[in-house]
Amino acid sequence: MPRKEQGWVTFQTSEEERKILEEFCQHSQRTKTEILRELVRGLDGPASSPSRIPTKSRENKPADALEVETTAPKRPLKVSSRNILKGVVKQVIRGEVNTQVTLMVVHEVELTSIITTNAADELEIIQGTEAYAVIKSNDISIAKD
Repeated sequence: MPRKEQGWVTFQTSEEERKILEEFCQHSQRTKTEILRELVRGLDGPASSPSRIPTKSRENKPADALEVETTAPKRPLKVSSRNILKGVVKQVIRGEVNTQVTLMVVHEVELTSIITTNAADELEIIQGTEAYAVIKSNDISIAKD
């Protein structure tokens, strides 16, 4: 049960929309809640321009009058490693060349990896954000959606 201060959001979806969400969750190995939170956090908030939000006309086609920002659809990360642990970035120690990243994963386990500072910048690795520890053999890489 969520804490009272967290609140609930309930909405109806079509069978097709529900199926799309469930397949995406299964493919990305994330829960519906995680996916929906990510979508909500990606919104610009009340100050955003309504013209950036895609709408549909009555024929269920995009409205012609709106200019919508187009970006490549975000696809789930595909890697050959099968040991992928989701966590929260607990500590980032930046260096000129390398950056040490510590993730807090399940049951308060911490994993630390040293990645290039350039990679940390590209992945926008900052304390408190979610990331993945991708473990292959004796090496731990850091990945992010």
